[in-house]
Amino acid sequence: MIDYKKCIKCGTCAAICPVGAITLDENGQPVINPDICIKCGACQNSCPVLAINIEE
Repeated sequence: MIDYKKCIKCGTCAAICPVGAITLDENGQPVINPDICIKCGACQNSCPVLAINIEE
C-alpha cells in the first residue's frame, strides 16, 4: 500500500522493483500491480519517505 500523502513521486520504487510491478501514472504517482508484486520489500526498503507498506 502506498501512502500518497507521504509520497514525493521520486520514482525510486518503480526503478528498484525487480519484477516491474510498480509503474508511474500520468501524474508521476506510483501504482502497484498486485498481480505482479512478489512482496519482496525492495520498494518499501528503498522509499526515502517511508510511504510504502507491504501488506501480507
